[in-house]
Amino acid sequence: MEMRIAGLYRYPVKGFSPEALDRTDLAPGMTVPWDRAFAVENGASGFDPANPGYFPKIRFLMLMKNAGVARLRTRFDPESRHFAITEDGVLLAEGGLDTPEGRAAIETFLAARFADELRGAPRILAAPGHSFSDVAAKVLHLVNLDSLRDLERQLGRPVDPLRFRANLYVEGLPAWSEFDLVGRTIVAAGVAFEGVKRTERCAATNVDPTTGERDMTIPRSLMGLYGHTDFGIYVRVTRGGTLSVGDRMAADLPQRTAELPF
Repeated sequence: MEMRIAGLYRYPVKGFSPEALDRTDLAPGMTVPWDRAFAVENGASGFDPANPGYFPKIRFLMLMKNAGVARLRTRFDPESRHFAITEDGVLLAEGGLDTPEGRAAIETFLAARFADELRGAPRILAAPGHSFSDVAAKVLHLVNLDSLRDLERQLGRPVDPLRFRANLYVEGLPAWSEFDLVGRTIVAAGVAFEGVKRTERCAATNVDPTTGERDMTIPRSLMGLYGHTDFGIYVRVTRGGTLSVGDRMAADLPQRTAELPF
């Protein structure tokens, strides 16, 4: 089965706005470079930069609980580590995430902006090579746009694909066939992936990624329509290389015995 990469994204600071990429280098067992490389601690988390480990997203500022984050537009420069936050085109805060002064400038803004939602002083966290993913493994998230179109037909309204905060958006794969890729190999431009698991969705997908309004009930809708709350899959890089938007992907899908693989 062939498909095409329609979009590549990274999310430098967990919970904050995505950055579209034309291309990215991928290494075995790693995430997209700079994906979820930073997170904003919401109350003492116990995170140790010298011994980084997985923590649930409830420990950080994130869309599931802090929908107002979606109204902010952010930009991260990997070369300078400069991070800027804007709203409606107005610069609200900026600073280098690799310096105490830069982090303090961002933290001061967030402390004021989310004063009623914080459990303690916000603190920007990072550790070399660590990703603050929603799962412990270093994986990429893949969403099938044909599944999205099926969901839109069922709901009778458009659904912004960025609600699902994927790294890879693909086209050309029959709706919901991505679930069949779990445990199978996917290849693109010399890069190889292994499908790891289906992605169970949370209430973060209910938030409009532009307005910050909670205007949908995605997990409830998925359960009512399809009998599960899964949308997308996690994939692990098994052979590295460079991936670009427009690259063809291929996978050996099994023969399907039902209209939907649920």
